[in-house]
Amino acid sequence: MLRYFTSGESHGEALLAFLSGLPAGLAVDQAFMDRELWRRQQGYGRGGRMKIERDTAHILSGVRHGKTIGSPISVILQNKDWKNWTEALPVEVGDPEKHKKVASPRPGHADLAGALKYNFAEARYVLERASARESAARVAIGALAKLFLLELGIGVLSHVIAVGKASLENVQPSWEQIHDLWKKDEVLLNCVDPEAEQRMKGEVDKILRTGDSVGGIFEVVAHNVPPGLGTYAQWDERLDALLAGAVMSLQAVKAVEIGAGVTAATATGSEVHDEIGYGEAVGFTGFTRNRNNAGGIEGGVSNGEDIRVRGYLKPISTLRRPLQSVDFASREPVKAAYERSDVCVVPAAGVAAEAMVALTLARCALEKFGGDSMVETLRNFEGYRQQLKSY
Repeated sequence: MLRYFTSGESHGEALLAFLSGLPAGLAVDQAFMDRELWRRQQGYGRGGRMKIERDTAHILSGVRHGKTIGSPISVILQNKDWKNWTEALPVEVGDPEKHKKVASPRPGHADLAGALKYNFAEARYVLERASARESAARVAIGALAKLFLLELGIGVLSHVIAVGKASLENVQPSWEQIHDLWKKDEVLLNCVDPEAEQRMKGEVDKILRTGDSVGGIFEVVAHNVPPGLGTYAQWDERLDALLAGAVMSLQAVKAVEIGAGVTAATATGSEVHDEIGYGEAVGFTGFTRNRNNAGGIEGGVSNGEDIRVRGYLKPISTLRRPLQSVDFASREPVKAAYERSDVCVVPAAGVAAEAMVALTLARCALEKFGGDSMVETLRNFEGYRQQLKSY
């Protein structure tokens, strides 16, 4: 079983991530991990924090001589902003006068709900853990999951479909187009269509002028996934359910769609379902589809087509022109607290979602193919490939 969790606060000394269950013998590419972290920090509309942090994954355990050794992997990401918070957020008692309170909760954030849950007098500790800064730790271990999947020939990448009211119209990009985005050394809004990307940039510019924030839609595509991952046999083992939960767990994601799930709800069956054909094998089998409205998953099981998962990201909750709120201490009406923040994080959220999709697919692949070493896993995987070819 692939297991993972993260630890750390937004302005604490570091973020930590722990990953257990990867087979021994997987080559770990440090440059690949750091590039994934770099990708998460890019995008038009990011805030001042990205000018401070230059995330690098420092592996503490579970990797030796460049390969996994089968034991749990721990990764640390230092927060360079920590030097500005050592007195405000000390581990020891410290000076209460130097504590930086979040005195009024932000609408749309975890501030109020978290303070009520944990009985905090204000929301500083809620902000510190609920912050999307935590997703950097997920991207670090998600990069390891990606490296594992690449050994099976599976790629996982994302692109942006919409920012605010500007969107990519009636286009389902090819894997090659999305992969070309990944190769770029400069990221604007991670859209395959330059004209649509400029419209998206215009949305961000408009929001910047008004002191507001803007959300959007990203799509994660998993390419070359074999049929047979997940199962219809149990509700909590269905691949679509696992992916939906994984992507929904990301900060600010409020809805998840598999394939054409939203439009399919108001269409007829003949318009939605992907007709099946058969011909010369070009992938895992000779079975073909005339389209991919199912998003690569039917009945909770991957069907051999590209898996497509969309995340719907609300506008972030911290506004330069704050909304109405209430002071925690006095209960009097005030404006919500403001801290340095982004305006648009849709491309970055797509990268974080790639990590969650990769971790989910890696888990399902290991459950199906098993193996304590990469040699064993790849041998089992190849046996399954032959089974599919001879079906």
